Amino acid sequence: MRKRFNITILGQNISVMHDSGDDYVTEVVRYVSDKVQEIQTRTAGASALTVAILAALNVADDYYKLKNANDMICSQLEDKSDNLIRLLNDLR
Repeated sequence: MRKRFNITILGQNISVMHDSGDDYVTEVVRYVSDKVQEIQTRTAGASALTVAILAALNVADDYYKLKNANDMICSQLEDKSDNLIRLLNDLR
């Protein structure tokens, strides 16, 4: 069941709906807030829009790094599974 969460990022109060629990939403908001804080520290005086765009790019970069790592692991597991299946078939 979807639940409404009121969050604040970059001084903006936003209401979002999500079907995960409070802990998950809190963790995601903390992650984004940390990214925003990191960007604000490095780009003093940047507008909120610039900070938001840079934070979004950083989050997307993190996502693609993890996705690529996951894809590589899945590919390696598929290769190992195929090899095991071949070995088992050869034993027959």
